[in-house]
Amino acid sequence: MKNARKKGIGYELQIRKELRKYYYPDCETSRYASKYIDDVEKRDLIKTGFLGIQIKALERTPPYHDILSEMPDDDKYNVIFHKRNYKGEVVVMKKEDFYELLDIMLAHGVKI
Repeated sequence: MKNARKKGIGYELQIRKELRKYYYPDCETSRYASKYIDDVEKRDLIKTGFLGIQIKALERTPPYHDILSEMPDDDKYNVIFHKRNYKGEVVVMKKEDFYELLDIMLAHGVKI
């Protein structure tokens, strides 16, 4: 159990570091900043703009639908980062949110 916890915390810190470097310089883990956000809102990172982020480092596939449904239904796009050894990393979100992001990109002249 300790190794699984260390793996999860390590992945949170990796994603935080990546987001800080390129997009959100003030990003923090919710474990560090707010136990309420971590426990109640089910978000692992804060100060991530329009994204609500949950992070999983598991060998099995997490229950994406359940996790997304437990996250707040607010103005943020909820996403799950999932890492599996030797399989890589994925980001999962609701389909309607994905299409909404595509619409926003089109509206701003981004070639998709």
